[in-house]
Amino acid sequence: MLDAVDAVLVRELQRDGRATFQALADRVGLSRTAVRARVQNLLETEVVRVVGIVHAAVVGAEAIGHVSVTVDGSAREVAAAVSGQPAVSFTALTAGPYDLVAQVRTRDDAALAAEVDHIRSVPGVRAAEVFRSISTVRDTHAVVRELGEVTLDDIDWRLLQELQRDGRAPYTRLAHIIGLSQAATRARVVRLMRTGVIQVTGLADPLALGAAELGGFGLVVTGALRKVAEAVAAQEGVRYLATGFGRYDIVGQAEASSRAEIVAVLDAIRAVPGVTVRESWHHLDVVKESYAVELPERPLNGA
Repeated sequence: MLDAVDAVLVRELQRDGRATFQALADRVGLSRTAVRARVQNLLETEVVRVVGIVHAAVVGAEAIGHVSVTVDGSAREVAAAVSGQPAVSFTALTAGPYDLVAQVRTRDDAALAAEVDHIRSVPGVRAAEVFRSISTVRDTHAVVRELGEVTLDDIDWRLLQELQRDGRAPYTRLAHIIGLSQAATRARVVRLMRTGVIQVTGLADPLALGAAELGGFGLVVTGALRKVAEAVAAQEGVRYLATGFGRYDIVGQAEASSRAEIVAVLDAIRAVPGVTVRESWHHLDVVKESYAVELPERPLNGA
């Protein structure tokens, strides 16, 4: 567990991964030097990883499938094989109706079907059921708002590549890579974040923040789906929520500090008018959580 100051720093980095050391220092009431040392320690020990998450519409990865898998034999071996697919952004071993769950992000439904077929072909996979996400209502680790008209040039693409690797890359290093001044580089990065092209955020170790329990749920809904989904997404502890088609109307994830609290989160969801919890499952171990996507190689002039 983190001390109170480090916990606040991690939460602030989740909110804004490029927050300056001075802004963080003002938030926790310590010197800039002390905060720099604390943040560097959090990064080096991988309590938190600051990454840039590119909007799905920018990279053409808007077809999202949530795959529930049952296996014969070792679930961990199957999860490791499934996680090796670049299109798989999340994999967890689970207790409940399935042995593991995975999230797949692709450019279209044809590509999604091909990825799911690949999962079904993994040795040990007995069955794989797919929930096709249509609308992401809440995602603590990605941009969910609609993307406006944005034109990106080769320099922007290179910045996106670098920010995916290191969300806190200094402007001095970014400026050197793209061949612009620090001021011009900063202006471009700010524009990319403000327009929603990329969100720079901290991916934290849940245990370090006291979120020892992580679970998923599938809901069926009566009434207006979007209204019900927004009400569920507003519940404390819900970190991800999507509407779509398949076995459920809504799929979501919740986190809490204890098993009793995760039960309380599910009870709060059940209390939302129009909601029936069809299934829920406990995440035993998160095998993969990665939001990096393959971006087109755009060599800069003279590079």
